[in-house]
Amino acid sequence: MENTNRSVFGLHGVTGMLIATVLLLSILGVLTFFGLKAQQAVADKPYKLTDPQALKMRDPAGASQKVIVK
Repeated sequence: MENTNRSVFGLHGVTGMLIATVLLLSILGVLTFFGLKAQQAVADKPYKLTDPQALKMRDPAGASQKVIVK
């Protein structure tokens, strides 16, 4: 049996590997870009606590005491 249909540069060979690598790196770049933008947007909006002495540990109502400083 002859092996004449090898196609090293087909989609299952080197070209396919390069396409997959470029695709994964571009997805990584886009997600990193959006992650940095989200962090910068949150860093520009600091908050302060209205009454830090009234906070209790593991109290879900404690989140209402945060005020975003403008």
